[in-house]
Amino acid sequence: MAKRGGFPGGMPGNMNNLMKQAQRMQRQMEENQKELETKEFTAKAGGGAVEVTVTGKKEVTKVKLSEEAVDPDDIETLEDLVMAATNEALRMADAANAEAMNKMTGGLSMGGGFPF
Repeated sequence: MAKRGGFPGGMPGNMNNLMKQAQRMQRQMEENQKELETKEFTAKAGGGAVEVTVTGKKEVTKVKLSEEAVDPDDIETLEDLVMAATNEALRMADAANAEAMNKMTGGLSMGGGFPF
């Protein structure tokens, strides 16, 4: 007569290990996220005329303008430089986040394609 309940071949132990691994990974992800949020990413535009710093939380913390970047007759160029530097700093933060996630998951994609 077959046993009722449980999984043949010791599956409950494997599930327990999987749960522990998932919890450990979640803790590591939370720690990495906190660490990333404290990091700063700085990008420059216009040969260094504009410098923007953002945090891993994607908050702008600093904008530095050189005197030659400030031309009252050409505000549009300054606006473009600020935008370019900000976007690059945000890309740097995104790349750092993606790299941290890649290290955690070993490149495992959890997207819709399920590579496993």
